[in-house]
Amino acid sequence: MRAARMTSDFARALFAPRTVALVGASGDAGKNTARPQRFLARHGFAGTVLPINPGRATILGARAYPSLAAAQAAAGPIDHVFVMAPGAAVEHAVDECGACGIPVVSIFSDGFAEVGAAGLARQDRLAAAARRGGVRLLGPNSMGVVDVPGRVTVTVNAVLEGDLPPAGGTSVISQSGTMLGTLMSRGAARGLGFAKLVAVGNEADIGVAELMELLVDDPDTRVIALFLETVRDAGALARAARRAHAAGKPVIAYKLGRSSLGEAMARSHTGALAGSDAAVDAFLRACGIVRVEMLETLIEIPPLLAGRAPPDLARRPRVAVVTTTGGGAASVVDRLGMLGLDAMTPSPALRATLEGHGVRVADSPIVDLTMAGSGARYAAVLDTLLGAADCDAVLAVVGSSAQFHPQVAVEPILRSQAAAKPLAAFLTPQADQSLRLLAARGIAAFRTPEACADALAAFFRWRAPRPEATGAPPAGARLPASARPDEADALALFASLGIPVIGGSIATAPDFAHDVPYPVVAKVRSADIAHKTEAGGVILGIADAAAFAAQVPAMLERVARRMPHAHVAGVLVQPMARGLAEAILGYRDDPMVGPVVMLGVGGTLAEIYRDSTLAPAPVAHDEALAMIEAVRGLAVIRGYRNLPRGDLDALARALVALSQLALLPGRPVAEAEINPLIVRTDGVVAVDGLLVLRPPPTGASA
Repeated sequence: MRAARMTSDFARALFAPRTVALVGASGDAGKNTARPQRFLARHGFAGTVLPINPGRATILGARAYPSLAAAQAAAGPIDHVFVMAPGAAVEHAVDECGACGIPVVSIFSDGFAEVGAAGLARQDRLAAAARRGGVRLLGPNSMGVVDVPGRVTVTVNAVLEGDLPPAGGTSVISQSGTMLGTLMSRGAARGLGFAKLVAVGNEADIGVAELMELLVDDPDTRVIALFLETVRDAGALARAARRAHAAGKPVIAYKLGRSSLGEAMARSHTGALAGSDAAVDAFLRACGIVRVEMLETLIEIPPLLAGRAPPDLARRPRVAVVTTTGGGAASVVDRLGMLGLDAMTPSPALRATLEGHGVRVADSPIVDLTMAGSGARYAAVLDTLLGAADCDAVLAVVGSSAQFHPQVAVEPILRSQAAAKPLAAFLTPQADQSLRLLAARGIAAFRTPEACADALAAFFRWRAPRPEATGAPPAGARLPASARPDEADALALFASLGIPVIGGSIATAPDFAHDVPYPVVAKVRSADIAHKTEAGGVILGIADAAAFAAQVPAMLERVARRMPHAHVAGVLVQPMARGLAEAILGYRDDPMVGPVVMLGVGGTLAEIYRDSTLAPAPVAHDEALAMIEAVRGLAVIRGYRNLPRGDLDALARALVALSQLALLPGRPVAEAEINPLIVRTDGVVAVDGLLVLRPPPTGASA
């Protein structure tokens, strides 16, 4: 990837070219390769279009040229080339762009990295040719670019057979070309407008983060929406998101991959609890990117965020709900509760104010105006709720009047007073005209209760980006000499990071002698066994030497039967440890977003409870404390119902120390885990550990 900051000349050539050349343009109007030329003409492109096809003298009534060089000699400088030709013609076109000094080439043609190793090699050659020629490359396998205000439609997307959507403040970057059409058509049906839309394809050169940087500087763009299939450059994406936040431009993401199907996990509980999607979720949150659960929400949420900053609440958010349909409102309120938001029951003072407008208010979280029968009364209630200090957002739910009598409940929303807090509307019928009216007023309107609740929950999850992590590597960290470390090696590394670790000794055959006072725990020592309990390789509470002598050989025989190929290097003997609670601390260098640290409820059932939280590593002490607050099961050490309070500072220090594995040169640790970490009233202690090192590069010595 190139540097993220780009010149205005590059942005102009990509989004607002004066001259576009179409390599592989077809004279058959029914073919995909004829679409860009037809679309540019249909939608009013004011520049010059140059079809390139050596087999044609004219294409769709326009003069055609045999090559880019011939077209440029006849018509002057070309800003943007769109390549639709197959095979070797693609590489030839990129070479010709370099020779002609053409700044940008977008490649629709496929057959590159998406088809396997041979295609990836072709793509690498293509990118290298673009670099040699000083050409910026979008794609390959990209459906191109649309600039709605500029009426630039350099794309084959069939949705542009219809009208261009209205101009607006949302710009879209998509890793799926066909989804551009989905977003445009569904948004246009609601009256929502767009600025720029671009499909990145395989991101051989220009990627999502670079395009975000351009849109931050784009005066037409107020909100940036991302349709993501993966994250290819996490560092660049994080930097672009911080710039967008500084410019007051919210970034929203819908990312595929919630399911773990096909996801290769490492050996520990952390591998399951901090899987790729959970890591992506934590990464996006730390970047200040609003992640939505539903595609509909991605389309409908932009007006809710435009011009706003992330909320800063120290309590559970409260949403005031006003409605003309009790059932419709309840359908959203139920979803809000599931997502952690409270529908606000008006306080006595607020109820008195509302009743002063002639509205009868029940002791309910829904202000029901079904029988109010007056647009003026609806408007007065809405403005009162928007001005109420004890609510954080207002949701207006409109029933059948949205379709047939918009003056009753939609027009009052349109006339509502501007407020610092967000206002959203859910229309229960299919009311396209009302949706368009609300969109024109910049009010977020939703067609389903699920998308409405998802949007409000996403808004209140929104946080300012975390500052870029800095820091020196932990000075005392000692990596094990073995490339396949066992538990003793893992605990030694954790101790070198400053994490309190339980003592113990290694007992080996034939006598298994040790000097740990009874009662003790005995564990099989093997780098081949990640989950010792499942292998029958743990004995707790061994009371004395006689019990030890009887039970340890039996344990080793049991392990040998269950794990016959595991290499056993003795027995790790530790004193019994007790405390108030068990926590699991994990670290994982995620292949998509980089290092993350995880905290959850520990023990052998950690994966079943799945009560955990993640953050990009390394974390600071205050972030670690916030993570402790986010784990529900750790309420038992936070003083819940006067239970003894655990040493939260010590737990936070241990989490910070483990997260510093991210700062080690070369990031040699792929995964690390402490499970459990015993939390006491005074301090913590790690009693079990796992460590997975990154394999050495191919060809390097082990």
